Amino acid sequence: MAKNDVKLLGVWASPFVMRVQISLNIKSVNYEFLEETIGTKSELLLQSNPVHKKFPVLIHGDKPICESLVIVQYIDEAWTSGPSILPSDPYNRAIQRFWAAYLDDKAKARLKLHLTCSYLHLRWT
Repeated sequence: MAKNDVKLLGVWASPFVMRVQISLNIKSVNYEFLEETIGTKSELLLQSNPVHKKFPVLIHGDKPICESLVIVQYIDEAWTSGPSILPSDPYNRAIQRFWAAYLDDKAKARLKLHLTCSYLHLRWT
């Protein structure tokens, strides 16, 4: 598959984008990284993720896939060469998805707190 057939929309500092990048690298998938600007949403992002309007978004061919955990599962299933990312046992997969969702919730809460504190600090200094 040509490099241009796989694109990743995101920002380099996002742990959710990093999760997708790690998965693509594990599977040795060539991709084009399209850097988004924090605070603005590109037309491509809005077209690719009209529901949540957020990154990461993986575009494979012309098909957008949204949400980092969904993208990781897609990568594991779409590219069968290389090591598996997720366990083959259904129970172990469920446990892994549970902990990934748990960590996502914690990361989102911390990020929201950090952004709120940063905003208040900038506003009052």
